[in-house]
Amino acid sequence: MAQKEINPILKQVLELGPTLVFFLIYLRIRDNVYTWGGTEYSGFTVATIVFVPILLAAMGILWFLTGKLSRMQIFTAFMVIFFGALTAYFNDERFFKMKTTLVYGVFAVILGIGLLRGRSYLAYVMAEFMPMQDEGWMILTKRLALMFAGLAIANELIWRNLSTDLWVKIETFGFPIALFAFLWLQIVGLQKYLIEEPSKD
Repeated sequence: MAQKEINPILKQVLELGPTLVFFLIYLRIRDNVYTWGGTEYSGFTVATIVFVPILLAAMGILWFLTGKLSRMQIFTAFMVIFFGALTAYFNDERFFKMKTTLVYGVFAVILGIGLLRGRSYLAYVMAEFMPMQDEGWMILTKRLALMFAGLAIANELIWRNLSTDLWVKIETFGFPIALFAFLWLQIVGLQKYLIEEPSKD
């Protein structure tokens, strides 16, 4: 299927919507306990189970409309499904909370491996959308690898030491906002490395 452009607002809704829906469902049922097959499940676990098909549906619609899913989206979806299944099977919310640590950790390791090989794997993913000199890509990749590692460590500290309510709020809003702010600051700071597109005139 050829890649197609869609409304950027719709794209953001499909990408971010499932996480917000998970947050709203969790707020609605967090104090409830559900019994299936003689086993009691917390509201968090049920919200996690419901989140998986919602995410898959959103990704399916995004793929149908654009004809493409990024490797990052596919990997993240796999991790959500895998750890969501573990959470449901073992009836243990810790698996889903650890998922965030592993996702950020894997991103940090992948970028780190590229740096050790003298390459920026980030450039392979983003160079088409943001042309930049190699030196700029290496700087951004180093900083982003450290950021992902920091987020992984932060997630471990948060879910192990703070309440589930607070973890859900940080997972839904805190980490994405921190990552967005970090990337925005980096792009602003690395302006001198950006490659301007030649004028069509």
